[in-house]
Amino acid sequence: MIKIDNLKLSKKNKDILSEYKIELTAIKLKKIDTTVESYIEDIYKYLEYIEEKKHINSALNIKEEDIIDYLTYLDKNNYEKTSIVRKIVSIKLFHKYLSEKYHIEDISIKIDKPRVRRKLPNILSIEEVDNLLDIELHTAFDYRTKAMLELMYASGLRVSELVNLQLNDVDTELEVVRCTGKGNKERIVPIGEIASKWVRIYKDNYRSNLIKNKCNKNNYLFLNNHGKVISRSGFFKILKDIAYKKGINKTISPHTLRHSFASHMLNNGADLRSIQEMLGHADISTTGIYLHINNENLKKDYLEHHPRS
Repeated sequence: MIKIDNLKLSKKNKDILSEYKIELTAIKLKKIDTTVESYIEDIYKYLEYIEEKKHINSALNIKEEDIIDYLTYLDKNNYEKTSIVRKIVSIKLFHKYLSEKYHIEDISIKIDKPRVRRKLPNILSIEEVDNLLDIELHTAFDYRTKAMLELMYASGLRVSELVNLQLNDVDTELEVVRCTGKGNKERIVPIGEIASKWVRIYKDNYRSNLIKNKCNKNNYLFLNNHGKVISRSGFFKILKDIAYKKGINKTISPHTLRHSFASHMLNNGADLRSIQEMLGHADISTTGIYLHINNENLKKDYLEHHPRS
């Protein structure tokens, strides 16, 4: 967590930033702490540049050309376009706040976000998913990993949602999982017979073997070798190791299974709105990326198979 008092900023900018953080947390965004922290981090870096390079010690004295100079600086230092777009959003939100609170002109109004071409996510074929999920089962850790992989592919959960599941969040009789996603929104997703079976086998027969201190039990479903909740990075490493051993040469991450889930559902006739609900997307345009994947596949098939392509 950023401690504003320790930042290398003028007292005036520290005071403004502290007030802005309160505003973000309590009124404007009502987001989780990590989201607020990312906005504050963006504005801190922005104000740091403004003080060092432009010698302006109060955010109230920043001009439009100062914003442009900062964005030019980011571009010259090879920041990713997506990162610059995010910083522009943070800066525009900040100056809108300053305008409303201090009754000054919003100098960021004319600053536009560059158009960013969204990268299509990596998708595994059904055969690659079958290969990935077909792991050897010897230890309690193997059964835990098997349950995690089957559940993630069956539900399209985010990795953060997967590792934070509690014991009672998966109902293997009703074959559903309850999870809490972005914005603390809860949703219930069907998971099917196969994932339910492997979660039940792991939970009933192997999870207890991973608990180190029997007197200090926790309610997380998936545990690591210390008997604590498995981390996102820990699961990522396991997934990469399995993919390497299986000879899957694509760039793979836990999100790859989420993308594959959505793409395979769409390919097999699922409604885009249903996929949106299962993925927990607030906006269906986010889910629409999988339509682009299908279009790319159609184009590829056309070019390969049409006699006059």
